This record gives sequence, C-alpha cells and structure tokens, in this order.
Amino acid sequence: MDLRTPIGLLFSIFGVLLLGFGATHTGADFERVGVNVNLAWGGVLLGFGAFMLLLAALARRKAEPDHD
Repeated sequence: MDLRTPIGLLFSIFGVLLLGFGATHTGADFERVGVNVNLAWGGVLLGFGAFMLLLAALARRKAEPDHD
C-alpha cells in the first residue's frame, strides 16, 4: 500500500472534523482574534489530505499495467 493513502485519509478526516467544529462553534475567542482559526486550518488539512489521496491515486494508476 502506498503511504500517501493512509496519510491522506488521516488528514482528510481531521480536516473535516476541524471544519465542522469551526463552522458550528463561535464565541469570544474568535472575535478576539478576528479569524476562525479552526475553520481555516480545517480547510488546509482537508486540502492537504485530498492532495495526498490524489497523488496516491495517480501513482496507483501509473503502476497498473495496460491491457491492450
């Protein structure tokens, strides 16, 4: 198994959880900073996880023999 697959899944799951938490929880902490850090970093983690899954899929596709 390509190592990028479990890494991509891990970061994608954490990204979705953090996005969900950031979208549903607001409060004084976010007003003080001015940016919802959980929402921003959830997007970053989800993007990185999706990128790793894309790289794993491309590597798997390239490794498959042609059936011509």
